[in-house]
Amino acid sequence: MLTLNLAVEALTGSSPQFEERLIRDAAIDSRQVTPESMFIALEGERVDGHDYVQEAFERGANSALVSREFSEDFYQLDLRKGWQADLPIEIGDAPVCLIVEDSLAAMQAIARFWRRKLDLVVIGITGSVGKSTTKELIAEVLSQRYRTLKSPGNLNNEIGLPLTILQLNEEHERAVLEMGFYVPGEIEFLCDLAIPQVGVVTNIGTVHAERAGTIEDIARGKAELVEALPAPPDGIAILNYDDPKVRAMAEKAKAEVFYYGMSPEADLWADQVEGLGLDGIRFRLHYRHEVIHLRVPMIGRHSVHTALRAAAVGLTDGLSWQEIVNGLQSRNAQLRLVAVRARSGAIILDDTYNASPESTLAALNLLEDLEGRKIAVLGDMLELGQYEHQGHTMVGARAAEVANELVTVGERAKTIAASAANAGLAANMIKSFEESNQVVDYLRDNLTSSDVVLVKGSRGMQMEIIVAELETS
Repeated sequence: MLTLNLAVEALTGSSPQFEERLIRDAAIDSRQVTPESMFIALEGERVDGHDYVQEAFERGANSALVSREFSEDFYQLDLRKGWQADLPIEIGDAPVCLIVEDSLAAMQAIARFWRRKLDLVVIGITGSVGKSTTKELIAEVLSQRYRTLKSPGNLNNEIGLPLTILQLNEEHERAVLEMGFYVPGEIEFLCDLAIPQVGVVTNIGTVHAERAGTIEDIARGKAELVEALPAPPDGIAILNYDDPKVRAMAEKAKAEVFYYGMSPEADLWADQVEGLGLDGIRFRLHYRHEVIHLRVPMIGRHSVHTALRAAAVGLTDGLSWQEIVNGLQSRNAQLRLVAVRARSGAIILDDTYNASPESTLAALNLLEDLEGRKIAVLGDMLELGQYEHQGHTMVGARAAEVANELVTVGERAKTIAASAANAGLAANMIKSFEESNQVVDYLRDNLTSSDVVLVKGSRGMQMEIIVAELETS
C-alpha cells in the first residue's frame, strides 16, 4: 500500500521515518473522503479545497496535500524546501498536512512515483466516443482472471487519472484507465503518469472540437497514447480498423498493432450483427480460424465495437474464450445508455450523459431497431466548434429517417429540426423548445404506453431532468 512515508519521499527524494501510515485512497472532494485516505486541497474557480480540510479529517482522512499554512491545530509538515528534519518525527495518530507549492502538481508527483513502484499491466483507453463504456467492459473481461482496478466514472484528465493511480496497491494486477484529450501533450502527460503497456483507441470524431481543434488535431492528440506504448513484447496498440484515422496510427507505434473492426482485414472482426432491441445484440466474432457466436446484453448495434475492444484486450492478454465471453455477457458493467419506464408505460432510452454527432447517430440507430412509436428528444451538441452546423444537420437528416416525432431542446438543436424538416419529416411532427422543463410538460401530456423515447444531448443541456421527471410523473 501507499504510505505517508512514500508520499513524502515522492515529493522530496528523502524517506522520513514516520510510524507506518497507509494511504488507501485519495479525494479532492471532502464529501468523497473515506477512512485512511489523503485529501488534496485544490484551488478552483468557485471552490477552494483548503476550506474543507477540517471536514476531510473529520470524515477520516489521515493526511492532506495543501499549498498554504493553517492556523488550525493541524500537524503541518512544510515540504516546500524539501525534507528538513534530521530526526524521526513523532506524529502519532494526528492528521497531517503536507505543505507544498502546488497541491495538484504534488498529487501528480506522488502518483507518478507510486505507479513506478508497482508491477502491473496498465491499459489506457482514448478516443472521441465510447471510452467509458469500453473501460467498463474491458474491466469486466480482465476481472475474470485478474484483480483489476478501473477509473471511476469519467476520471480521465490530469486530476482524475492520478487520483485513480493512488487507489492502486500491490495486489492489483491490471488497471484500466480512461484518458481524455483537449490540448496537445495532454495524453502524453497522462501516459507519463500511468505508463500504459496496452493502448486502446476507439474512434476519432468531432466531440470537444471547440477546444481540441480540427479532426486532424484530435487524431494527433489521441495518437499520443499509441506513441507512448513500449515496443513488443510488452507494448500492444489495439486500433479500430474501421476508422481510417485510427488505423493510420499504426505508423506511429513502436508497439505491436492489433486491429479490430467489421472488416476481415482486422485481426479480430465481427459480422452478422443483429440488434435485439432492449435484449442486446447478436453477432459472430472471427479470430484467426475460430468463429464464436455471441449474444451480449449491450444495447445498440454500435455496441459490437465495444465488445470487440474488450475481446481484443482479453485475447492479447492470454485469456481463454470462456473468460472473455463471461466478461462480455456480464451485466455488471456500468453502461451509459439505459432503458427506463415512464409512468405512462413508455420506454425511455436514457442516453443523457453527453452527445456528439457520432454518438447521437448511434443512438438513433438503436431507436430504429425498437418497436413502437419512436420519439427522438435531442438537445444541443456543445463544443463542436467548426463542425457545429454540419453535425447538427447530419443528425437531423437521420432523425427524419428514424423518428415518428422529433423534439429538440436548445438553440443549436433548431438546426436538427430544420434539417429533419428538409429531409421530409412532417412539420407537425417536429417540436422545438428552449429548456428541458418545457419538454417535460409537453411529453407528460402526450406519451402513451406504446411510445419509445430517446433522450440525448450534451451534459450542459441537463437532459437528465427530462428522464427523471417522466419516470416519476
